Amino acid sequence: MRDINSLNKVTLVGRLGGKPEIRSHSQSGRSSASFTMATNERVFNPSTRESSDRTEWHKIKVWFPKLVEFAERFLDKGKFILVEGSIRTRDYQDRDGNKKYITEIVADKIILLGKREESSAMTTDTTDLDKVYGRGGGRAADTADEEFPSGEEPGGASGGGTDDDVPF
Repeated sequence: MRDINSLNKVTLVGRLGGKPEIRSHSQSGRSSASFTMATNERVFNPSTRESSDRTEWHKIKVWFPKLVEFAERFLDKGKFILVEGSIRTRDYQDRDGNKKYITEIVADKIILLGKREESSAMTTDTTDLDKVYGRGGGRAADTADEEFPSGEEPGGASGGGTDDDVPF
Protein backbone atom coordinates (compact mmCIF):
# COMPACT_ATOMS: atom_id res chain seq x y z
CA MET A 1 0.00 0.00 0.00
CA ARG A 2 1.30 3.43 -0.89
CA ASP A 3 1.38 6.15 1.75
CA ILE A 4 0.24 9.31 0.00
CA ASN A 5 1.47 11.48 2.87
CA SER A 6 5.15 10.62 2.43
CA LEU A 7 7.73 12.60 0.49
CA ASN A 8 11.34 11.95 -0.48
CA LYS A 9 12.61 15.30 -1.75
CA VAL A 10 16.04 16.90 -1.33
CA THR A 11 17.22 20.38 -2.27
CA LEU A 12 20.92 21.17 -1.86
CA VAL A 13 22.84 24.35 -2.65
CA GLY A 14 26.61 24.09 -2.55
CA ARG A 15 29.85 23.62 -4.44
CA LEU A 16 31.07 20.69 -6.50
CA GLY A 17 33.94 18.69 -5.02
CA GLY A 18 35.27 17.72 -8.44
CA LYS A 19 34.50 17.13 -12.10
CA PRO A 20 31.65 14.60 -12.49
CA GLU A 21 32.67 11.04 -13.32
CA ILE A 22 30.74 9.79 -16.35
CA ARG A 23 30.21 6.03 -16.66
CA SER A 24 28.67 3.91 -19.39
CA HIS A 25 26.66 0.94 -18.22
CA SER A 26 27.00 -1.84 -20.77
CA GLN A 27 23.97 -3.84 -19.62
CA SER A 28 21.50 -0.98 -20.06
CA GLY A 29 23.33 1.06 -22.68
CA ARG A 30 22.87 4.16 -20.52
CA SER A 31 25.32 6.56 -18.90
CA SER A 32 25.41 8.06 -15.44
CA ALA A 33 27.28 10.87 -13.74
CA SER A 34 28.58 10.87 -10.17
CA PHE A 35 30.06 13.71 -8.17
CA THR A 36 30.40 15.02 -4.65
CA MET A 37 28.96 18.27 -3.41
CA ALA A 38 29.76 20.24 -0.25
CA THR A 39 27.25 22.24 1.78
CA ASN A 40 28.33 24.49 4.64
CA GLU A 41 26.59 25.72 7.74
CA ARG A 42 27.65 27.92 10.60
CA VAL A 43 27.11 26.38 14.05
CA PHE A 44 26.90 28.65 17.10
CA ASN A 45 27.88 27.39 20.56
CA PRO A 46 26.00 29.55 23.11
CA SER A 47 28.16 28.44 26.06
CA THR A 48 31.42 29.61 24.43
CA ARG A 49 29.73 32.29 22.31
CA GLU A 50 31.77 31.14 19.33
CA SER A 51 30.69 29.91 15.94
CA SER A 52 32.34 27.41 13.66
CA ASP A 53 31.73 26.25 10.14
CA ARG A 54 30.68 22.69 9.39
CA THR A 55 30.94 21.11 5.95
CA GLU A 56 28.75 18.18 4.90
CA TRP A 57 29.71 16.14 1.82
CA HIS A 58 26.98 14.58 -0.34
CA LYS A 59 27.27 11.90 -3.02
CA ILE A 60 25.22 12.83 -6.08
CA LYS A 61 24.16 10.39 -8.82
CA VAL A 62 22.62 11.47 -12.14
CA TRP A 63 20.75 9.02 -14.39
CA PHE A 64 18.62 11.16 -16.72
CA PRO A 65 20.36 11.39 -20.13
CA LYS A 66 19.92 15.16 -20.50
CA LEU A 67 21.31 15.80 -17.02
CA VAL A 68 24.24 13.43 -17.57
CA GLU A 69 25.12 15.42 -20.70
CA PHE A 70 24.67 18.70 -18.80
CA ALA A 71 26.93 17.48 -15.97
CA GLU A 72 29.61 16.37 -18.41
CA ARG A 73 29.59 19.62 -20.37
CA PHE A 74 29.07 22.31 -17.76
CA LEU A 75 29.94 21.10 -14.24
CA ASP A 76 33.42 21.42 -12.81
CA LYS A 77 35.14 21.52 -9.43
CA GLY A 78 34.08 24.47 -7.29
CA LYS A 79 30.97 25.39 -9.32
CA PHE A 80 28.11 26.72 -7.21
CA ILE A 81 24.96 24.68 -7.99
CA LEU A 82 21.50 23.74 -6.82
CA VAL A 83 20.56 20.05 -6.94
CA GLU A 84 17.05 18.67 -6.47
CA GLY A 85 16.33 14.98 -6.18
CA SER A 86 15.64 12.19 -3.73
CA ILE A 87 17.61 10.14 -1.21
CA ARG A 88 18.41 6.55 -2.15
CA THR A 89 20.22 3.86 -0.16
CA ARG A 90 21.60 0.81 -1.91
CA ASP A 91 23.85 -2.07 -0.97
CA TYR A 92 26.83 -3.72 -2.60
CA GLN A 93 29.51 -6.25 -1.75
CA ASP A 94 33.11 -5.13 -1.26
CA ARG A 95 36.13 -7.15 -2.42
CA ASP A 96 36.06 -9.23 0.75
CA GLY A 97 32.40 -10.15 0.24
CA ASN A 98 31.13 -7.86 3.03
CA LYS A 99 27.79 -6.18 2.50
CA LYS A 100 28.13 -2.37 2.43
CA TYR A 101 25.53 0.36 2.17
CA ILE A 102 25.72 3.71 0.45
CA THR A 103 23.34 6.65 0.63
CA GLU A 104 23.30 9.10 -2.25
CA ILE A 105 21.15 11.81 -3.78
CA VAL A 106 19.63 10.86 -7.15
CA ALA A 107 19.35 14.20 -8.95
CA ASP A 108 16.43 15.11 -11.19
CA LYS A 109 17.34 18.80 -11.54
CA ILE A 110 20.64 20.71 -11.57
CA ILE A 111 20.90 24.49 -11.81
CA LEU A 112 24.11 26.51 -12.13
CA LEU A 113 24.19 29.36 -9.61
CA GLY A 114 26.61 32.13 -8.78
CA LYS A 115 27.97 35.07 -10.70
CA ARG A 116 27.92 34.96 -14.46
CA GLU A 117 31.72 35.02 -14.64
CA GLU A 118 31.77 31.90 -12.42
CA SER A 119 29.36 30.08 -14.71
CA SER A 120 30.94 27.52 -17.02
CA ALA A 121 28.31 28.54 -19.57
CA MET A 122 30.16 31.83 -19.93
CA THR A 123 33.45 30.09 -20.69
CA THR A 124 31.84 28.14 -23.50
CA ASP A 125 28.87 29.77 -25.20
CA THR A 126 25.58 30.61 -23.51
CA THR A 127 23.69 29.68 -26.66
CA ASP A 128 24.85 26.07 -26.18
CA LEU A 129 22.60 25.83 -23.12
CA ASP A 130 19.66 27.32 -25.02
CA LYS A 131 20.07 24.84 -27.88
CA VAL A 132 20.50 21.75 -25.73
CA TYR A 133 18.12 22.52 -22.89
CA GLY A 134 15.73 25.05 -24.37
CA ARG A 135 16.51 27.61 -21.67
CA GLY A 136 19.10 30.27 -21.06
CA GLY A 137 20.82 31.41 -17.91
CA GLY A 138 22.67 28.17 -17.23
CA ARG A 139 19.67 26.16 -16.11
CA ALA A 140 19.32 22.49 -16.91
CA ALA A 141 15.99 21.20 -18.16
CA ASP A 142 13.68 19.52 -15.70
CA THR A 143 13.63 15.80 -16.32
CA ALA A 144 10.58 14.73 -14.36
CA ASP A 145 8.84 13.71 -17.58
CA GLU A 146 11.54 11.19 -18.49
CA GLU A 147 10.83 7.61 -17.57
CA PHE A 148 13.26 4.92 -16.47
CA PRO A 149 13.38 1.82 -18.67
CA SER A 150 11.39 -0.98 -17.10
CA GLY A 151 13.21 -2.65 -14.25
CA GLU A 152 15.93 0.01 -14.21
CA GLU A 153 15.08 2.39 -11.44
CA PRO A 154 18.28 4.26 -10.57
CA GLY A 155 19.56 3.98 -7.04
CA GLY A 156 17.46 0.94 -6.28
CA ALA A 157 17.97 -1.00 -3.08
CA SER A 158 19.92 -3.82 -4.70
CA GLY A 159 23.13 -2.21 -5.92
CA GLY A 160 24.87 -5.48 -6.69
CA GLY A 161 27.86 -3.45 -7.81
CA THR A 162 31.53 -3.99 -7.51
CA ASP A 163 34.14 -1.88 -5.77
CA ASP A 164 34.13 0.30 -8.91
CA ASP A 165 30.66 1.49 -7.89
CA VAL A 166 31.96 2.82 -4.56
CA PRO A 167 32.36 6.60 -4.90
CA PHE A 168 35.26 6.87 -2.42
